[in-house]
Amino acid sequence: MIRRTLLAACLALPLAAPVGAEDAPRTIPNAQSPQRLVTQLRDGGLVIYVRHAPTERDTADQVSAVMGDCSTQRMLSEAGWAQARQLGAHMRRLQIPVGTVISSEYCRAWQTADLAFGRYRKNAALNFEKAAEYTEEQTAAMRSRLQPLLSQRPAPGKNTVIVGHDDPFEAATGIYPDPMGVAWVLRPDGNDRFALLGQITPDQWAAVR
Repeated sequence: MIRRTLLAACLALPLAAPVGAEDAPRTIPNAQSPQRLVTQLRDGGLVIYVRHAPTERDTADQVSAVMGDCSTQRMLSEAGWAQARQLGAHMRRLQIPVGTVISSEYCRAWQTADLAFGRYRKNAALNFEKAAEYTEEQTAAMRSRLQPLLSQRPAPGKNTVIVGHDDPFEAATGIYPDPMGVAWVLRPDGNDRFALLGQITPDQWAAVR
């Protein structure tokens, strides 16, 4: 979780002052319901940011993690493997068209993407900064790397899925994505801006039709 100040001109959020982790919102005013989000997702044109599925433990590993070596990183739990598969199954059931699938280089992220969608491409722009507590410069670096991905329009009739982590998303939006496995839906404008529409938590998918 980001400990230092976030610059709150974070694009589409209705924030007038900097937000720190201790007071960062978990949701947004006028957030759309999961059913409404799915209805829009069927038309394509949106970005779905998924925080990776649950892991065996919930501790920071960004300082010691070595990319390409899963033994140095937090790994998905059995529940996480099941949840990732369920995510893909729900999106297929709901006929949500998926185009590009992008993952961070961390094992728990690309494994979530692989289990859910069977494909992905890694992008280091989704990775953490290597620090236990971030400086303003490190927070800004995560924000500047992620914002272009959140604001890029998908191919016509498709949705882009991004599988990443909590801190970079909070850096870019001011929103802390909780719990693991939550999916935030955004409308990109293709010009470095986006609107946050709402979230679908793992336990909400089953009720959507």
